[in-house]
Amino acid sequence: MKEEPIKISGMHDGATPKVFRNAAMLRENMTEPEKKLWDYLKTKPFGIKFRRQHPISGYVPDFYCHKLRFSIEIDGGYHLQKEQKEKDSERTDYIKSIGISEIRFTNEQVLNEFETVIKKINLYLRADIPLGIEGKRKGKTTNQ
Repeated sequence: MKEEPIKISGMHDGATPKVFRNAAMLRENMTEPEKKLWDYLKTKPFGIKFRRQHPISGYVPDFYCHKLRFSIEIDGGYHLQKEQKEKDSERTDYIKSIGISEIRFTNEQVLNEFETVIKKINLYLRADIPLGIEGKRKGKTTNQ
């Protein structure tokens, strides 16, 4: 029998003031790949609103769409380190457990293969728009 995602209240799932401060700092200090992708996401592709560095519990996804419960992460070089890979795995497990889907790209993909990144995001968005899922998604992860 499949487990249902944990039901959360609100779009921040109990994020503390410290996490909100961290998110604000991250918004002020976005990386070049984050800025590049944000320039696209802030146009609300397919009418879908994204938030940047959005607090969820103890985590701050790079980009988050609450309507679709969908997170986009951009991984820099430090994500290749063993300790960071473990933290990323724990974070992904938690995000999935509360019904949020996640797609990940590397900095290099965003900077050097931008059109491909946008096509993959758009395919994901278009796949979910007709379904009218709004908050009823099962968490899943896509590594690109």
